[in-house]
Amino acid sequence: MKRSWWSLRRWMHVLKRVPKLIFSKQVSVYDKLLFSIPVLLYWVLPDVLPLLPIDDIGVTLFAMHWFVDYVERKYAGLL
Repeated sequence: MKRSWWSLRRWMHVLKRVPKLIFSKQVSVYDKLLFSIPVLLYWVLPDVLPLLPIDDIGVTLFAMHWFVDYVERKYAGLL
């Protein structure tokens, strides 16, 4: 099933699932770090990429969407 990036229902799903997946004991630490490290680095080191005109929130939302899709595919039936 193809999910729209612009669907309010999809974003509500993503926003609800990210905290549950991050704090789930069933999701490996590697998968959690695969999401957390790039987002934290982008928030802490914004001057490293001065020519990239992407807002921190936009990068975080993109990463959240990717993380939820990735973990739901990898750990089918979780939560």
